[in-house]
Amino acid sequence: MFDEEWKDLADRVGGHAQNYIDGLTRLAGGEGGDAILPLLLVEVAQVSLAGSQLAAVHDVILQGNVEPALSEDPDIDPLRVALAARLGPVDDYAEVFDPYKDTSVTPYRLSDDLTAVAADLIHGLRHYKAGRPLEAIWWWQYSYFNTWGNHAGAALRALQALVAHTRLDVAEEVTVV
Repeated sequence: MFDEEWKDLADRVGGHAQNYIDGLTRLAGGEGGDAILPLLLVEVAQVSLAGSQLAAVHDVILQGNVEPALSEDPDIDPLRVALAARLGPVDDYAEVFDPYKDTSVTPYRLSDDLTAVAADLIHGLRHYKAGRPLEAIWWWQYSYFNTWGNHAGAALRALQALVAHTRLDVAEEVTVV
């Protein structure tokens, strides 16, 4: 049974998801100028809040444990390519995939992470906009634990490090006497 509490959660997560997609699209298109890194950090942090809300509720199980069919999701590769171009040399970074099971360092790309999150959010938004909020919550929760939560966390760490480096790694001023 779908009650008001689930509807509220679907509305909140749907809002975060749409804001993330819109923000990512604007930044990939050139908005934000030189502030792209801190703005991406904000986008990822805000959508991560939605993920933590999904993690805090009990598991959603669909009737019959089957997801209703959707047509093919839209191609977001142009978004990934645009982000990669904007990020340039800082697109590639290293990450530990699972600090408890797989501690080897793995090469990652911010553009891949950011669009992997977007792809999962878009899929859930399609359920949400079709009037199936429970299916949207199920998808967002399932994919948060399987894919987009990891990609958002990795991107958040990388973006925070990049922003910190730009703020803290400044050349020491030379005082002339």
